[in-house]
Amino acid sequence: MKHIAIFSLTEQGRNRSQIIADALPEWNVQRYCFAKHCDENAEPFSDLAALTAAAFSRFDALIFVSACGIAVRMIAPYLRSKLTDPAVLAADDAGHFVIPLLSGHVGGANALAQKIGETTGSVPVITTATDAGAKFSPDTFASANHLILDNPKAAKEIAAAVLDGERIGFRSAYPHSALPAPLTESGTPRCGILVSPAPNAAPFPVTLKLIPQNLVIGIGCKKGTSAEQITETVQSFLNKFHLDFRRICAVSSIDLKENETGLLQFCEQYNLPFMVYSAAELMQVSGDFTSSAFVMHTTGADNICERSAVLCSGGKLVVQKYAKNGVTSALAEKKLMLDFERTIL
Repeated sequence: MKHIAIFSLTEQGRNRSQIIADALPEWNVQRYCFAKHCDENAEPFSDLAALTAAAFSRFDALIFVSACGIAVRMIAPYLRSKLTDPAVLAADDAGHFVIPLLSGHVGGANALAQKIGETTGSVPVITTATDAGAKFSPDTFASANHLILDNPKAAKEIAAAVLDGERIGFRSAYPHSALPAPLTESGTPRCGILVSPAPNAAPFPVTLKLIPQNLVIGIGCKKGTSAEQITETVQSFLNKFHLDFRRICAVSSIDLKENETGLLQFCEQYNLPFMVYSAAELMQVSGDFTSSAFVMHTTGADNICERSAVLCSGGKLVVQKYAKNGVTSALAEKKLMLDFERTIL
């Protein structure tokens, strides 16, 4: 679940912030209201600049119920990259408009504005060229399908080519829905998109490489194993099999490890969800797994890393157990179906 912060400054803004929060039940929403205009469901604040500084890297999206100018001044010192900055929106306290200001595509600000508009009656003001012209956006497609932009400069060139009416090539190692205009799987256009985990493929003169973020890493470890030991083992594991760390989408283990400090710190450091399962659940997973009598005796399951990775992914095991530093790890791949109609929310 993604996290969103809503900031309001006035009494009318406080009411509007609650309406916006109610419109986003699938999000983890935290409201912050100026102390003079607060309620029991919100956190009071007196210094918006300090609050923004603390929230900018903690939340997936920030919504300012304020003038655009206020929002822009608050976020200006912290802007880095569209690949890392949160979505930022401004909404007037009368509920007329909601305006994406930052990370419209990759961060999902445009889709969030449209969602708020649909449920609250506000008009989403979308200014990005591809969206304004109802054209294909490589950034939006990548974010909605959990694909990593390996070369953002190529994404810019392809977006410009779309606006200029060029045909855009498309190649994928995964199944997909019907291609929208102007994508084509025929010929070799000047610009094109490749969805693949292959590290060096480039079928077009200008190739936008999109890497699937669909690997679950199952981890087992001794009690007291540090986050540093886990990180070292995972890096060694991935390097051995020439896999990109960015492809990891989740970490899995047995429920006996749900409070294991090193695992929790590892997941927090890399912003990865941590899923745990009971021994009974793990033993119900079908497949050819590396069995350990010792692990079976101590945990009730004959394998933690492989079984949990497969269970969490819903897919298949792609790399079997790897052991180092008292840590075991394995990888399973989620099934991936690319959908050009999917939105980020």
